[in-house]
Amino acid sequence: MDEAARAELEKEIRRRVEAGELDAAATAALRGYGPEIYGFLVAMHRDDEDAGDVFSQFSENLWKGLPKFGWQCTLRAWAYTIARNASYRFRKNARRRAAGQLALSDADAGAVVEKVAHQVRTETRSWLKTEQKDRFAALRESLPAEDQTLLILRVDRGLAWEELARVMLTEEEASDPREPSEEDLKKESARLRKRFQLVKEKLLEMGKRAGLIKPKPEE
Repeated sequence: MDEAARAELEKEIRRRVEAGELDAAATAALRGYGPEIYGFLVAMHRDDEDAGDVFSQFSENLWKGLPKFGWQCTLRAWAYTIARNASYRFRKNARRRAAGQLALSDADAGAVVEKVAHQVRTETRSWLKTEQKDRFAALRESLPAEDQTLLILRVDRGLAWEELARVMLTEEEASDPREPSEEDLKKESARLRKRFQLVKEKLLEMGKRAGLIKPKPEE
């Protein structure tokens, strides 16, 4: 989806939210952004079942949160924030889930929204199975989760630095869990730029050692 198409999608979703058509707004959001969000979760969890559970929770959280969304950023950036937080909580509670003490459930989600979420998971999973991995896929997967997230959202999804800062600021890290301050975003953007450069340099060195990149003659 190009920038113009995303802008039209954002307008449609906002119009439906303001009209009180929450199921229709959530459906449009999941249809528009669901495939890339699910692809992001599959890349992060490397397990279809786990990614599916997180995506279901993400869909429910998006549906519940739409009436309170203040449009301080794009809905796309907000959606990635919700997805990352759902993923964070999923990993954090992994032991409790394994012990049967906790389960991610979308039982409270609207029937229409859950149906769309299921369709998005199914359709996107089929597409991902036929997608050709790039030569650096294995190297990227060996990186820490934060670095993988940074690469996916900046390189693969093309999020701007401020949008990326919003996504990476978890609820625990932001001074205001509902809306990061300008100072929060500025500091996080600067940190992420530095981190991104370090990750690129690390990948370059890993690529050389793996024989994927030929060193320059002077090296």
